[in-house]
Amino acid sequence: MYLSLFFVPDLSFFFYLINKKMGAILYNLFHHKAMIFLIITIGYVLDNEVPVEVGLIFMSHSCFDRIAGYGLKYPDSFNHTHLGWIGKSKYKNLVSTE
Repeated sequence: MYLSLFFVPDLSFFFYLINKKMGAILYNLFHHKAMIFLIITIGYVLDNEVPVEVGLIFMSHSCFDRIAGYGLKYPDSFNHTHLGWIGKSKYKNLVSTE
């Protein structure tokens, strides 16, 4: 169950097929730690272990993404994150200091 739920937040990639803005909004919603913490808290308050467990799995996914350098997305490009540029765009968008 852990492995199958670990990748569920990445299903938000499909919203990029609609447009970049929608994709960024839903990607950020699925990966934002405050939203995940809210799911865990609701499960705890309601004494329901399922939201707590799912929230912890989603939190591990979000933390793994941050360790890998993937951050929350800006609406201009999938490769533009709050941690900087990723992928080929990382090198294309470097500004020369010389």
